[in-house]
Order: sequence, then structure tokens, then C-alpha cells
Amino acid sequence: MAPLTHPRLGALAFVVDGGLFVLYPALRPWHDETTVEGALAAMGSGGWIASHLFAMIGFILLPPALLALWSAVRGTPGDRLGIAATLAGWLGAGLVLPYYGAEDFGLYAIARQAAEGERFDLLGLVEAVRFSPVAATTFVLGLLALAVAGVCTAAAVWRSGTLYRPSGLLFAAGFVLFLPQFYTPAPVRIAHGVLVAVGAAWLGRELWVAGAAPRRAG
Repeated sequence: MAPLTHPRLGALAFVVDGGLFVLYPALRPWHDETTVEGALAAMGSGGWIASHLFAMIGFILLPPALLALWSAVRGTPGDRLGIAATLAGWLGAGLVLPYYGAEDFGLYAIARQAAEGERFDLLGLVEAVRFSPVAATTFVLGLLALAVAGVCTAAAVWRSGTLYRPSGLLFAAGFVLFLPQFYTPAPVRIAHGVLVAVGAAWLGRELWVAGAAPRRAG
């Protein structure tokens, strides 16, 4: 597993991850989805498919990035927290991805059918997809697990002694705020994407430097 956990590969994963989480809200179509016209304009567009796909790839890249970070803090006081961050990140990503798939491909298909003249309750179907009890519960649990992953990441970095202590704080803030930001307007959600990107890039920089430096004894 050594090549997969190399700090510089982890650094690249964090940087790409951050960029994807900026593209997600920046390219997402923002229309009033409580109206049929707004839902069609947003969910039936190519921007809807692309933006949510960027988010899904971001969640997929997150666990390998955390695995590389754990490798960088292994043998230090941040070791166990690094393991916890990796496991919580894997669990969280796994729980949110099915919901994102339904949002992306499911709602797009429904919107396209409505745009082509199929007669059905578009807004009712959208609500059924988004607020199905099982789907909504797994989504929230996944985001909470990702918040735990962010906090554990920041704590692992802080305790490790091998990486710059504050470098995990913005990353943690971004994932702690991932659930609340869904209840904010578009500019705030885009700003949140920038926060995640800056936090991920900062961690990526620290891992890149760690990959060039001799490993400190634990």
C-alpha cells in the first residue's frame, strides 16, 4: 500500500478534491426549485449533471487523501486520530454517494421527462426522491460522519508534530459546515466550496512538503 499512501499522492488528491468541491456549487444551476419552471431549468440542464458529478468524484477522492494523511502521521500522537479520520471519511463518502446519485441522475431523468411533455407531478416526485426517510437519513448520517472525519483530521494534524498544526483547521470547518450550508443561499454555498478548497489545498501543501522531507522518528 506504500505507493497509495505516499504523501505527494495524498497532496494531489487533496488539491484536486478541493477544486471539485468549488466546481460543484459554482457550476450548479441556481433556480427556484420550488416552482416547476425553476426545477426544469436547474435539474434538466447539463450543469446539473456536471456539478453533482464533480461532487461525487470529490467524495470518492476524499478517503484516499485521508489515508495518505494518516500514513504521514502514523507513529505519532496523531496516529489513532488519523485512523479515525480515514474510517469516518470512508463511511461518510459511502453513505452520501447514493443520495448524490439520485440527485444527479434521478432528478435529471425526471426533469427531462417533464420537459418532453410527460404529465406528472414533477415537484412531488422531486420531493419524494429528496426526502425519502431512508435516503435522507443515510445522507445526513454520511455528512455527520464526514464532519467527524474533518475534526479527527484537524486533531491528528495538530497532535502529530510532523505537520504544521493549524493546517487541518479550515478543512475541518468545511466539513463540519457541509450539512448546514445546504440551508443557505447560492453565494454562501459557493463560499463554502471555496472554504473546503482552501482547507484541502493547505493540507495538500503540508503533505507535499512532508513527502520531500525525511520522516521524523515516532
